[in-house]
Amino acid sequence: MSKSNHPCRVRPSPARWGALALLLAALAVAQTSTLQVLDAWTRQVPGSDVAAVYLTLHNSSAKPVTITGVESPVASHAMIHETRTEGGLSKMRPQQELVIQPGQTLKFAPGGLHVMLHGLSHPAAVGQTLPLTLLLADGSRVAVSAVVRPLTAQ
Repeated sequence: MSKSNHPCRVRPSPARWGALALLLAALAVAQTSTLQVLDAWTRQVPGSDVAAVYLTLHNSSAKPVTITGVESPVASHAMIHETRTEGGLSKMRPQQELVIQPGQTLKFAPGGLHVMLHGLSHPAAVGQTLPLTLLLADGSRVAVSAVVRPLTAQ
């Protein structure tokens, strides 16, 4: 029996080659992502269907990265907000997009930038993670897992 007719030889179909090509392309994009996400976290808020997520973003590329939105499968609505104190009053305003310049680090922290998750599908326990996705202007997406910390976390 020749090698080409051997019964154990597997010949991938064109569909399998296409699936493999898509997988390799996705891995290449994931490995070359220029937006690094560090220390994503949220507070456990018992009895509430709202959560604020804090994180640090670093653009390690030579080009600006623009965040145009955020999604989460565990929330009915997600958006980026910034809290500012004006005239002694704290005001929260939505951010339509954020541009992170090359080499820049942007910190989302209590009293400043944060991701608001509204309509959480279930309460989150300390130690669990909440998934979200940052949407970029170039069409790419960055997955984030925010660790749930106690209500007193800073």
